[in-house]
Amino acid sequence: MALPLIATIALIFRLIPLRFKYMLGYDPYFHLAYIREALKAGEWFNFLTIAGGPWGYQVHNFHPLGLWMTPAYVYKLLSIFGVSLYDAFRITPVIFGVLTVIFFYLALLKLYDEKRAFFASLFLAVSFGHVFRSMANYYRGDNYMLFLYSLALLGTALALKTRRSRRYRKLAFYLVPALASGFASIFWQAYYPIFIFLLANSLFLAVGAFLLKKDKYMLDSLCLALSTALGALMANYLAGSFGYGMLGYNRWLGKKVAEKLSLEFGLIKDVYLLVHLKYLLPLGLAFIVLLLILGRFVKSGKVRLGILSVLALLGVLIIFARFEALKDLSTGFGIFKEAPIQETRPSGFSDLWGAFSIGLFLAPLFFLRFTPRKVKVYDFLLLGLIIPSIYMIKTWTRFLFIGSMGIALMAGIGLMELYELPKLEGRKGMALTLVLLVLLPITDASLGFQRAWEERPRMNGAWENALVWLENNSNGNDIVMAWWDYGHWVTYYSRRSPVAQGSPNRGVARYYIGRLDENWAGGLGVDYVIVSYYDFLKFGAIVETANVKGDYGMVVLPLLSSSGAFIFQKEGYSIVAKPGETWEVLINVNGQTLAPVEAYIEYGEKVERLNTGPSKFDAYVYMNLNYGYAVLMNGEAFNTTLARLFIKPEEPYELAYSDGGIVKILRLRHPNVIVKKTGGKVLLEFENATGTGLGIWGYLDNGTQVFKKWYPVKGLEEFELPGNMNGSVVVRYTYVQGKKVLDRGIFRMP
Repeated sequence: MALPLIATIALIFRLIPLRFKYMLGYDPYFHLAYIREALKAGEWFNFLTIAGGPWGYQVHNFHPLGLWMTPAYVYKLLSIFGVSLYDAFRITPVIFGVLTVIFFYLALLKLYDEKRAFFASLFLAVSFGHVFRSMANYYRGDNYMLFLYSLALLGTALALKTRRSRRYRKLAFYLVPALASGFASIFWQAYYPIFIFLLANSLFLAVGAFLLKKDKYMLDSLCLALSTALGALMANYLAGSFGYGMLGYNRWLGKKVAEKLSLEFGLIKDVYLLVHLKYLLPLGLAFIVLLLILGRFVKSGKVRLGILSVLALLGVLIIFARFEALKDLSTGFGIFKEAPIQETRPSGFSDLWGAFSIGLFLAPLFFLRFTPRKVKVYDFLLLGLIIPSIYMIKTWTRFLFIGSMGIALMAGIGLMELYELPKLEGRKGMALTLVLLVLLPITDASLGFQRAWEERPRMNGAWENALVWLENNSNGNDIVMAWWDYGHWVTYYSRRSPVAQGSPNRGVARYYIGRLDENWAGGLGVDYVIVSYYDFLKFGAIVETANVKGDYGMVVLPLLSSSGAFIFQKEGYSIVAKPGETWEVLINVNGQTLAPVEAYIEYGEKVERLNTGPSKFDAYVYMNLNYGYAVLMNGEAFNTTLARLFIKPEEPYELAYSDGGIVKILRLRHPNVIVKKTGGKVLLEFENATGTGLGIWGYLDNGTQVFKKWYPVKGLEEFELPGNMNGSVVVRYTYVQGKKVLDRGIFRMP
């Protein structure tokens, strides 16, 4: 009964977000957009032209193909039951999240007993740290990696429990971690932790065997370590078909890290796999063999412990002496120093509590097992998961998910160790059982359920309406400017190419605060600019990303009352606006009363400037009565492009779409290229045809440039693309006037 109960609980927790129409976060929309386009095209093509504007996006330089193929095959399987692609995609994370919990339970059941397996798996099933990235409506690649590690752990447990006399079966079980680690490479670009976990498992297994004088497990340690070699070779081979990880030879980060570590690519075309096979694995094997040899001569437990301490210190020194650049590992080798995001900051207590709740405090109890009477080699084996997990959790909040298995393992087993510690009988024993085995798990589950229930989609009807409108009222090759958070939404709903998506973009940030102008945007081919109420809420992040000096002040205040006067208030700020021929608008900032220089009000379909009289204070107000909020700004914030476009757009911008105060879309009027595909021909029409030259670049789907030519187009209103472009399937164009870029874009050939 334990396994069905655990699986049911895991399933319920992960299905909670399915009650929403929209998916959580931003990234899932990009993944689903690519799957949709690939299924429509009938192939897993590389060059996606509705992302990465105006250059396009080469998908094979992002994640390996398995990340997108899996939901597609889930859809094909479930479509016979009428399940849509959208719903199949939404439930795919749940399938692998629940399977992770199941395999985790089976592995611990083999290594320990039903009680410890049950509670450890229960903590994983309800841990928000694991639920968050394995629940419906939120699709991420690390879910596959942890699933495959749970399978590898089960294979390892089965191998350890197989008698040595059945050596072929034992070796077959060690193929499971090899295959699991190899296949992990086709689902997620940062799959490398599975190799770290498995190699660490093998090393700590050897340590346990050495300290506990269980020499028979040394062979298991060697087999597990060698399985990672097979997995690494398999990952390297599969990368040729499915795409390389983020440290691959053809990825900018892979090239950068290889240079820092003084590595050269050859047969092995991935930095981590190269380091693993050339350095980490040989050192690990040497360590295991050395312990095996020393175990035959050194019998004293204290001496063995001393030897281990020296060898461990020596190993760390050797690794960091050879690879000094590893000191930058915690910052992703510096890639997130300039533009950190929420996922790449160190975990604080609130992050840990939100992810693990009570399990966080139970986890240290796992080490109660490390007494001479209780400790087993399996406890050491699991340190290979626990110790790297703790380091990863400390480093980035993104790794809370990957570390959730280690924390759940410690919490579940630690709970049982605490329960079995005292010898209480009668009522005291019953009370202890009730508190430890009933109340604590229920409380932990309740907290995890609450966190999962509180998650809300950022996407909403206002955004969907605006972006669908954009798809229906713009050209297929138009480029869109939006804050980077919303770029994936533009790709999915509008099927247009955004300038920024997936990561912070300093240029876009500087554009929104006015440090870059419409000429810069036009040079990127931007045809539409999106501004929104949510940009006001993220104004601080925009300024921080722009990394410029300035005194920008902006506060968004909700409407509290509209009886007699409109009152907006929030944390020390308030705005009171009394209607009249001359509006009386008063601002209160921490007890100081001010009058605005300018005040605007939006109601219905109009934005009007109010007659408020003169003011000597540096304060500006925008009030939206359609949605009940106000924005208080100083002059520097009011004069940003973001505020101006939202409140009072001027030439060369034209308001194209507005829902009255949530999302607005402006058209940037500039000499524009419109791509039309008719009768087997591709025509480039010039709107406001002031250009003198047109550059055409043709590419194969793999990104190889096969065509490049400039054409004089002065006085022309259209240009027919040449028929012979050396097999180009994707075309980039640049429309210029002299040396000034007027428009850019990208499109796929018919």
